[in-house]
Amino acid sequence: MRFIITFLAVAGLAVSFLALRVHYSNNVEPCDINEHWDCGVVNHSPFAMMGPVPVAAIGMAGYVLLGILALWRKRTLLAAGAVAGMAFALYLTHIEKDVLMVWCLYCVISQGIILLVTLLSLGWLWAGRKAKPAAATEA
Repeated sequence: MRFIITFLAVAGLAVSFLALRVHYSNNVEPCDINEHWDCGVVNHSPFAMMGPVPVAAIGMAGYVLLGILALWRKRTLLAAGAVAGMAFALYLTHIEKDVLMVWCLYCVISQGIILLVTLLSLGWLWAGRKAKPAAATEA
């Protein structure tokens, strides 16, 4: 499971990097599809920054941390980090849907990735907790 979650974290890192590239670019982006799908609008909005830090950079750091926690088999910390990342992603989804009314393709892909990481990490944590008592009673 740790390798699947790490693979997803690397994919999230790549998608976040693409969003960060849009943040620092003024070019027409490939994800500028129509008035409802435009990464440039989302990544140049005031909501694309948390203080001096771009949200996409926070996403990159989060995915690196989740990947490391998965490789180190820190299930509880991984699940907690994934839930926090999912909560932040849901907040950003609200901003895209209700405030900006424009979707970023990279953001939606990242939201799907963090959802998968969250579900897998919670399942891995639950499976680990279920296996420990059974192993202890057999010994």
